[in-house]
Amino acid sequence: MTASPTTDPFRLDGRRALVTGASRGIGQATAQALAGAGCDLVVSARTSAALAETVNAVENRGRKATVITADLTTPGASADLVDHAAAALGGLDIVAHNAGTLPLADDHTPVMVPFSQSSQDDWETVVSLNLNATAALCRAAHPHLAESRHASVILMSSVAGLAGTPMMEAYAATKSAQISLARCLAVGWARQNIRVNALCPGWIRTAMTEFASSTALVSDWLMSHVPMGRWGEPEEVAHAVLFLASSASSFMTGHALVLDGGLSLPDGGLAGIPKPPSPFAA
Repeated sequence: MTASPTTDPFRLDGRRALVTGASRGIGQATAQALAGAGCDLVVSARTSAALAETVNAVENRGRKATVITADLTTPGASADLVDHAAAALGGLDIVAHNAGTLPLADDHTPVMVPFSQSSQDDWETVVSLNLNATAALCRAAHPHLAESRHASVILMSSVAGLAGTPMMEAYAATKSAQISLARCLAVGWARQNIRVNALCPGWIRTAMTEFASSTALVSDWLMSHVPMGRWGEPEEVAHAVLFLASSASSFMTGHALVLDGGLSLPDGGLAGIPKPPSPFAA
């Protein structure tokens, strides 16, 4: 899978990718980055209407985007999505699995409460999508990826899976489990030339994090723990996905690549520097 010295290792010409959670944010930026590098894509979300902007962006880059809708919390949906994607593309080289969730209220805003006040229903909803669907997707993708010369799986984990994250326990636990799954599959599938890595973004400016980024008090407090002092952008995460999908990372597997502006360094890399009091404090 190593790249020729005369070729650009970041090019993905002729490769076929499935991107889940592709309707917005990191998933949409990932689809655009892979298309820009030469990939044809299957893009997936729960509704086709939500994917219209992503499809236009891919086609504007001269690549094909096939829409396959799927609710990955439905039994069998992950396997069906993978099989239909492989059929539509004539095979599968890359799986960029971005679909995930926090517990959500009726208005679709994240529910962030102390663990003792959280519900088992919310826990199971998050586990169903973030972990169970991830396992089902990888299991279904394996036979297709085993036929590829350039197979790469990227699981969108989170820095929350690497550190204690109060009021996000279900999310953090599933993201930590994704890292463990990536490592297990990387070892198990390495001799079949299938690379599996996890990507761990920190605070990225997306619709999922708008509840925090749009509230100055909360945003300022969160950014005070990020040495680089700013929110990350979806395109920055997408560039890391492109690296993991491409021959530029051909000797990397089983890794959890952290992209967080220094957040996960001890005490946010700012030990001894005063921070404002938490707006979540009682």
